Parts: sequence; structure tokens; C-alpha cells
Amino acid sequence: MGRTLLAFALPTLGSNILQSLNGSINAIWVGRYLGEGALAATSNANIIMFLTFGAVFGFGMAATILVGQSFGRHDLEGARRAFGSAVGLVLGGAIVIAALGWVFAPEILHLLATPGDAMPLALAYLRVIFLGLPASMMMVLLMMGLRGTGDSMTPLWFMLLSAILDSGLNPLLIAGIGPFPQMGIAGSAMATLVASHVSLLGLIIYIYKRDLPLRLRGNELRYLIPERALTGTIVRKGLPMGAQMLVMSTAGLAMVGLVNRLGVDTAAAYAVSQQLWTYIQMPALAIGAAVSSMAAQNIGAGRWDRVGDITKYGLLFNVALTGAMVGVVILFDRSVMTLFIGAASPALPIARHIQLIASWNFILFGMTMVLFSTVRANGAVIAPLIALIVALYPVRIGFALLAKPWLGADSLWWSFPLGSLTTLAIAAWYYRYGNWRKGALVVPDEGEEQAHGMSEPGGRLQPTG
Repeated sequence: MGRTLLAFALPTLGSNILQSLNGSINAIWVGRYLGEGALAATSNANIIMFLTFGAVFGFGMAATILVGQSFGRHDLEGARRAFGSAVGLVLGGAIVIAALGWVFAPEILHLLATPGDAMPLALAYLRVIFLGLPASMMMVLLMMGLRGTGDSMTPLWFMLLSAILDSGLNPLLIAGIGPFPQMGIAGSAMATLVASHVSLLGLIIYIYKRDLPLRLRGNELRYLIPERALTGTIVRKGLPMGAQMLVMSTAGLAMVGLVNRLGVDTAAAYAVSQQLWTYIQMPALAIGAAVSSMAAQNIGAGRWDRVGDITKYGLLFNVALTGAMVGVVILFDRSVMTLFIGAASPALPIARHIQLIASWNFILFGMTMVLFSTVRANGAVIAPLIALIVALYPVRIGFALLAKPWLGADSLWWSFPLGSLTTLAIAAWYYRYGNWRKGALVVPDEGEEQAHGMSEPGGRLQPTG
């Protein structure tokens, strides 16, 4: 069981790393060719995309759980029906969002208070990104669905294809190198659009060529028309998971606001720390995704003994892998940080201080991720959302504000491990004593008005940290 979990998690970890590296490389191209104003423009547009993708993440996770449980009970038709409804729902929504986003892009950027100098660049970039939104959303959904069937290698290969195309086309389309037109910042967005469509088309061809479980043929294509009962289940379970993205975004913006009040050096140090944290948390995210998919399949098969083993190995692997990442970052922090800021920068000692206090909290974050990935695999979604709100606001933000007179800036950094300790304690309690094990999500028979499945379990849940 441990080897299976690790074999599933490592390709997912690779996909996460590729996605982050792709974003970093594209930011380098934009900054180097077009300057700080263009980089600020892409940052503003990416905030909007992050919030938009929150809905896809939620619906994709809900569909993955339904697919996983159906797959575990050998109900292939149920898995295809659930995934078909998710595809129809997300594709229809993505087209509407893309059209509205194109029309109202100026108003959206004004709401974000985009700086005037960056506004024309941000508008050009954002409108092209909206054009590619349906393909990008479908790519994410297909990859999540494949992981629900236990296949994490196929998403890795097509994420690699997308990253190569995107990062490779960026400088060509920005600067107009060779036969390519010079498009400026719109070229960066166009590179993403082309990479998304080519990768999506390639993935669809591969799914049908290999006759993978989620392919739909002939009469099965009717599953793409969302069924009322299945849509209700996906929305009911997906919206709370998507809302977690919004909660994390707003809490992150609140923390940035507190940090900015401490001066430019501290703000720069925190920005460097966030760059490192992006990579530190990747093992936890990959292991959590693997635990969720494997747990859903075994819940569907009625193998609750395996669910416990999956959770146990997930906790062990998280401590080992995330702990190793934290150790490496702390040991070599100066060398890594000087990639972002100069060796003589006054922000460097501040950033190193932040790492010593806060970076180990991601070990706790990963343990919480494993526990809640397990309970979400049986449809528990409302309680984790409520717990996330509690931990990020009253605990983390509250401590950062209330302890500042005594601890100064350190109150912000200590709020991270405090929030994670709180959420881990609640997660462990709920995993042990909560009634999340009751019932299972079942794809209803065609024509049924309501899905049979577990309602949200009672008890308190908690956030990730």
C-alpha cells in the first residue's frame, strides 16, 4: 500500500513542480523583455485566473471523488456518467465565464486597482487569457479525472508537453523572433493559449487511442449533458471545495497587507519566503491528492481497512518528504534566496529569520492535508471549509494582530505554525471521532431526481494551515 501511494504521488508532485516552474520561467521572460510594468500586469491577471480556477478545482475534486468511488466498486458506467456531467458543466460554465471576462475585463482590472501604467498591458494579457480559459479548465478537469481512476502518469506527460510549449513559445511571441509575430505581453498569453489547446487535443486523442476508462463513445456521449441529480451532487460538493481557494486567497491578501505595513525590506523578504514555500508545500499537495484518489476507490470497494493504511502511509511520507524539503531550504537558504535578491540586500537576513520561524509549519500542514483528503474522499466538504475559515482568520490573522505589541513582526511569522498546530489537532480529532465514515457517494441511476450519498458529516472540521 505504501509503495502504491508513493508511486501515485510522485508523478503528481512532478506535475506540480512543472506547473510552478512554467509560471516562474514565463515571469522571467515577461520581466526581461517587457519590464516591471508588464510583470505587474501579469500578476494582476493571474490573481483573477486563480480565483476563476477555484470553481474548476472544486467541481473537479467532486467529480474525482465520484469517479474514484465508482471505480472502486467496479461501476465503470457510473464513473463515466459522473465525469461526463462534470465535463458538460465545467465546459459550459467556462465558455460563459470566458465571454463575460472578455467583455468586462476593464471593469475587473479597475476593481483590483490595477496601476494605471500597467492597465493597458494587463487588459491585453487578460483578454487573451480569457480566450484560452475553456481549454485550460478542461485540461485541469481531465487530469483530475484521470487521477481519480488511479492514473497519475498520463497527466504528468501532458503537463510536461504544456510546460515546454508555453515556456518555449513565450519569448518567440513576445519579441517576434524568427517567423513569429511580435505581440508583446499578448504574446505571453497567446503562448499559454496555444499550449493549452495543443495539450488538450493531444490528451483527448491519447485517451481515445489508449481506450482509457473515462472515454465516452457512441451512446455514452449523452453523459456530457449534465444530469440534474449528478449536477446537484457535483455542485453541492464542489462549491465548498472551490470556496476554499477564495478563503485562502483573501487570507493571503490580508497577510500581505499586514506585512506591507512593516516596510519594503520586510515585504521583499516575505515575497522571497513565499517563493520558497511554493515548493516546500508541493509534497504535501501531491500526497494529499494521492490519498484522496486512493481512499475514494477503496471506500467505493468497501475496503475500510485499506483506507486506514492509506492515511497512515500518507502521514509518514508527508513527514519524510516535507521534512526533507524544509531541512534543505533552511540549510541552503542563503544560496537559494540570493537567486531572488542580492547578497547584500537588507531583506536577506529578514527572509532567513522568517524561514527559521515559519517554514516547519508545512510539515503540520501536510499532515492536516492527508487527514482531510481522507475525509473528503467520502464527501465531507462543508466542515473542512468552516475549519479553514476558523484557522486562517480568528487563529492566524487574529494572533498576528493581537500579539504584535509583544512580539513585533515575529507575531506574523509565529501565526503560521500556531494556525497549523490548531488545524492539525482538530483534524486528528475529527478523523478519529467524527462520523465521516458513514455512507458513501453513489452515482444515481439515470432519471433519478436526487443523488444517493452521504450528507455532510456532523462535527467540527478544520483548515490546512
